[in-house]
Amino acid sequence: MTQTDSLYDFDLLLLDAIALTADALQPEIRDCAIGIKDGRITWRDTKPPEKYTAARTLRLPGHFITPGFVNTHTHSVLSMVRGVAADLGFAPSYTPGIPKGTQVTPPQARALARLGALEALLFGSTVLGDHFVHADVTTQAMAELGLRLCPSWRIHDVDFSKVAQGQWQHATAIGQSTLEAALQLHERWAAHPRVQVNLAAHAVDTCSNDFLKEIAEISRVKDLVVSTHLGQSRTEVDRVLERTGRTSTEVLEDAGLLNQRLMGGHCIYLTSSDIAKMANAGAHAVHIPKCNASSGRLAPTHLLKAAGVNIALATDTQHGDMVELMRWALMTARVQEGGVNDNWQPRHVFHMATLGGARALGMHNNIGSIEVGKAADLVVFDGNRPHLRPHVNPLGNLVHTGQGRDVRMVMVDGYILVEHGLPTQVDMDSVCAEAETVARELWGHEGRHYWR
Repeated sequence: MTQTDSLYDFDLLLLDAIALTADALQPEIRDCAIGIKDGRITWRDTKPPEKYTAARTLRLPGHFITPGFVNTHTHSVLSMVRGVAADLGFAPSYTPGIPKGTQVTPPQARALARLGALEALLFGSTVLGDHFVHADVTTQAMAELGLRLCPSWRIHDVDFSKVAQGQWQHATAIGQSTLEAALQLHERWAAHPRVQVNLAAHAVDTCSNDFLKEIAEISRVKDLVVSTHLGQSRTEVDRVLERTGRTSTEVLEDAGLLNQRLMGGHCIYLTSSDIAKMANAGAHAVHIPKCNASSGRLAPTHLLKAAGVNIALATDTQHGDMVELMRWALMTARVQEGGVNDNWQPRHVFHMATLGGARALGMHNNIGSIEVGKAADLVVFDGNRPHLRPHVNPLGNLVHTGQGRDVRMVMVDGYILVEHGLPTQVDMDSVCAEAETVARELWGHEGRHYWR
């Protein structure tokens, strides 16, 4: 029996939309037909097969269908400092006068993580790489939303209660506690189909040299991705140089961490030698353009891309909108290159938000593009809204004028987690209200200027 003679049985059939596939062989399909069965994409064409059944059919004229966005570096609990930390100049953990992870209780972490993860999901992120305190509690809370997770405890051996005061004191007991918690998290979720636990070595200034070597060996033996902050600040650069006489990238190389399992977040302060080392090692850069630019800094992504480093995108702490983030990534690169050229076009940042992130996490064979055989992790945008018309170049529209708020549907493994712009697994108002209460508790006296 030929393919045309076969009877296709779909759980869900999507028709008449514009598919932005992230597949280089067929990046755009107008009036597409996408069939889903048992959580996988089993059909992708300009029309459905001649013979099929479908439990549900959705006609989506004028809508855009994209792969789910892969948001590789977030700290959902830090939704607690939204609207404040961005105007203080640096990462919350290093900034005096605002709530810290060391102050957060498990119930508070759960409430804040649900808020951050729900925001990202509503804006089209189907994968979150989330790293912070109380990861045992937050992983469970975020998993209840149904999205894919690549979580970890924040692993460090510095005493974070003193870092904001400019003191870096490393203690073996702290390192062993955070590392053991990360390994227990890995063991707890090893069999879960949508949770892939990583190791999050916080940064080279907050992890001692020997501790980084220990993390590298565990990563090698267990084949675990390692996420870190790399070259994120002058503070880090100066502290690492004072301690080791090396750059952060060189310290990671010495420790055995600079390889294809490493994801370096921010990558602002890198030397040309650092960039060459990352490219040669197959390490991945996680670009966080809005947080970087909000603090007055730009990562040299034009140099990273030219060197052949795979670049992923992430929202970090300020917001969860990967559509807006693609725009920031494109514009900040053009500012550094001094104009518009073919090195930086919408297709490049779209790749970073989809396949680039999937590749960094080692998940590119399963997600990151709309292809037959891959998981049905899909996002549907309402492309009929005025700011997304006309459809001369839908991808250009999405990157230049789109918003996360244009998302109407999100699915992971074929399960619909967002429909008509609202979550299907949780009550949005309850999630927001609970996080608001918790944030007021954490801010306490410091919040007197913000809550009256």
